[in-house]
Amino acid sequence: MKVVVIGGTGLIGSKLVAKLNEHGHEAVPAAPNTGVDTLTGEGLAEVLEGARVVVDVSNSPSFADDDVMDFFRTSTTNLLKAEADAGVTHHVALSVVGTERLQGSGYFRAKQAQEELIKASGIPYSIVHATQFFEFMKGIAAEATDGDTVRLAPVRIRPIYSDDVAAAVGRTAVGIPVKGVVEVAGPDTFQLDELIRRGLAAKNDPRTVVGDPHATYFGTELQETTLLPGPDAHIAETRFTDWLAQQA
Repeated sequence: MKVVVIGGTGLIGSKLVAKLNEHGHEAVPAAPNTGVDTLTGEGLAEVLEGARVVVDVSNSPSFADDDVMDFFRTSTTNLLKAEADAGVTHHVALSVVGTERLQGSGYFRAKQAQEELIKASGIPYSIVHATQFFEFMKGIAAEATDGDTVRLAPVRIRPIYSDDVAAAVGRTAVGIPVKGVVEVAGPDTFQLDELIRRGLAAKNDPRTVVGDPHATYFGTELQETTLLPGPDAHIAETRFTDWLAQQA
């Protein structure tokens, strides 16, 4: 089965392409550096020829509010039109657990807009909501840093390894469209400030992490369960402590 992976040369996309090919599928990475640009539509018709499934794991090059909204609206609109023309029968998109609860953030408003376009397209779809990746902890710390202090809300989070995300997206891609959202999360629950504190300590980072209930998360104040999946989420196997040990 031919599966086109939009964003197929990035962190999740490259892992997904490898996993699908290992299982006998024809996984084709599509990105600007392979001649496919969803913002302009360049190369879309050609790469989608003969594809049954399209997986979108692309991301905006800029997280500025207007830029990220323009990216997801334009790229998703172009992609869905090209899929309809090509007869694609399953659209899969990767999004984030809690997107609908994080609408104070321009990025998550853009992801919500992306999801709404997919649902309205008429193409059978599956949306995979993943918790934040282990690899993204550095970015969370950077966004919350003021001088030598990292301020984070002491709310619960179940981070996940990118390999496990790619595996979950792959399973979804080769399955029947769920016409809804499936969630995937890591096996362990942490307080967000504790998680970042552990990650920085493992890197001998001297910044001080402070638990602050009013600290914002990419512009949004968090509630205790904002970042947590629901009870039916698929729980991955890789533990954060094991991943940290591998990095060392």
